[in-house]
Amino acid sequence: MPNSPLSALKTDDWQETVDVNIKGALNGVAAVLPTFIEQKSGRVIATSSVAGLKAYSGGAVYGGTKWFVRDLMEVLRMESAMKGTNIGTATIYLAAINTELLGMISHKEMADVMQNLYDRFGISPDRFASVVAFAIDQPEDTTINEFTVGPAG
Repeated sequence: MPNSPLSALKTDDWQETVDVNIKGALNGVAAVLPTFIEQKSGRVIATSSVAGLKAYSGGAVYGGTKWFVRDLMEVLRMESAMKGTNIGTATIYLAAINTELLGMISHKEMADVMQNLYDRFGISPDRFASVVAFAIDQPEDTTINEFTVGPAG
């Protein structure tokens, strides 16, 4: 999440964000899709962000990659339904989960803003893990497409 204003022109950060969030998601799908198609079942769970649901100043590139994840998972679900391959998808939109993510922000002002936000509202990664477990535990004939996980406050 190397957020920064577009005018900061942190193009190396942009490339890394695309590599991790877009290419990583595509490579993950490519790794499991042949097996899931062959066995006519499987479940793909992707991590997005509330930035994949709502635009934030300073988050254009990061948010754009998370919007991509949303679309990728929805199209995978639709194509699977059309072909009868029974591949379930779930996209999890995270907000203020305490991980190493903030360490990736190279823009000082943005890093300070985000650190203050996470200091105030950040929640344990265990909350995310419980949602993943719930998504995995659904019966094969059931899919829950989207979850938003964040602080209660």
